Amino acid sequence: MSSEVVILIIEAMAVYFLVLGAHSLRHRFGPVHFYAIMGGITAIMSWITDAGVQVEVAGITFIVGSTVFYTAILLGVFVVYVFDGPRATRIAISTVLGISIMVPIVATVLHYQMQIIGNSPIDHVPMPSLRTNLASVASTFVDLIFLAIAWEFLGNPVLRMKLWIRAFLTLLGVMWLDVILFATGAFAGTSNYFSIMSGTLISRFIISVFALPFLYGYLYWQSHVAGVIIENRPVLAILKQVAEIEQKLTLAQEEIERRKAAEKERDQVIQELQQAISEVKTLQGFLPICSHCKSIRDDKGYWKRLEAYVEDHSEAEFSHSICPACARKHHPDLKIYEDR
Repeated sequence: MSSEVVILIIEAMAVYFLVLGAHSLRHRFGPVHFYAIMGGITAIMSWITDAGVQVEVAGITFIVGSTVFYTAILLGVFVVYVFDGPRATRIAISTVLGISIMVPIVATVLHYQMQIIGNSPIDHVPMPSLRTNLASVASTFVDLIFLAIAWEFLGNPVLRMKLWIRAFLTLLGVMWLDVILFATGAFAGTSNYFSIMSGTLISRFIISVFALPFLYGYLYWQSHVAGVIIENRPVLAILKQVAEIEQKLTLAQEEIERRKAAEKERDQVIQELQQAISEVKTLQGFLPICSHCKSIRDDKGYWKRLEAYVEDHSEAEFSHSICPACARKHHPDLKIYEDR
């Protein structure tokens, strides 16, 4: 085994461990350092890819940028989605895409600046290719979205797929999709388009087999040892940010309506209590009453019968009867009334 291959393997293992180790410390130190590492790896990947660094092994070309750094990015986004959910994954994807866009712009500006001041070109900062970088950014975005969709699709309970098979098929699917999209965007129409695609498909298969133990080992460790639950989400959960925002707005609107209804009901209760208190005060105050017919004068100056006034100002109701004294006086022939 040549020294180039050994160095490539050591580099890949070191970067894979760096990404997965940083993710494992997120609960202790927060996720910021993980996103910083993802951004740094993305920048290095862009520079190395533009520089064309590659290694030949048994007639197969391994591009260092994709073999080491892009695979590490996939592993990072993979474990973020599995254990931290769509929101954290969207942050990771935004970080990767943002750095992927920024790095070639910075490199172009530096080269243009050197031309203006009359210095020689910066050899250690490769001049980016617009077509290649556009293909890289577009394929990266689709790859990372596809990763989440494929993981959920293969996790359907009906398929009863084992964890390592699910992880491998998802990783390999993303790898091969990236080859098709990137090679088509960057090399379609050139004479070596098909040779690049076929050779890269083989190399990506080998990379997937090599990276699988790292990915599966981490998934198994986090789910079985660390006790982090692997959730089953909808297939398009990664794309539901807008739906989540709309749902939150709907819930907020419903909460506002509930509060308005509660406030309206509260105001009504307060008004009824104030009315009741006012009526109770009226009954407790001095009431002008006629000494002959016993009618009562209300606060508006009208005279009302005693029973009518009491019914208007309280919950009491009158029913007609006759007391024993009046019964003896007005109906002496009836013997059913007795004094009590």
